[in-house]
Amino acid sequence: MRRGIALVTAAAILVLVNFSIYEKEQHLAHGEILYLELAPVDPRSLIQGDYMTLRFEIGDQIRDAVRSNGQADGEPDDTSEGYAIVRLDEQSIAHFVRLAASNTALEEDQRALFYRQRNGRILFATNAFFFQEGQAERYEAARYGRFRVNEQGEPLLVGLHDEGLKPLAPDNAK
Repeated sequence: MRRGIALVTAAAILVLVNFSIYEKEQHLAHGEILYLELAPVDPRSLIQGDYMTLRFEIGDQIRDAVRSNGQADGEPDDTSEGYAIVRLDEQSIAHFVRLAASNTALEEDQRALFYRQRNGRILFATNAFFFQEGQAERYEAARYGRFRVNEQGEPLLVGLHDEGLKPLAPDNAK
């Protein structure tokens, strides 16, 4: 009996994990591409071993808007997550427009990005980018994070790009 329960539980966990992987793969394959400008970070904490701490310029704008508005479209002041409405330029670079409680009522060139606020920081999909050891210099030129955004406004980081939106890849990726 215990063995049967353990097998059913293991099978259910495997199904859930594989479904989650399938959802992320679909998100990466079909999500809309947009870029978020990286914000300067103290170089002493920017690169620590084999990852880079990420902070986005739009996060500062969102934090300032949350502080000055105190609310997003009628939400209570203690809102710790919501949507940032952004306008995409011709290069798909996102520029902050306003805060919103939902991802609806958007103009043609606007998109909604889901964000979370934790400990005074605005967070998107991730706050770190991992790379191979010895590749730190290559990623020092990073100016934009490239995201795939699904219909719910959830961003997934897919890479870092330089000032000209050229992808930054490890030396052995060529």
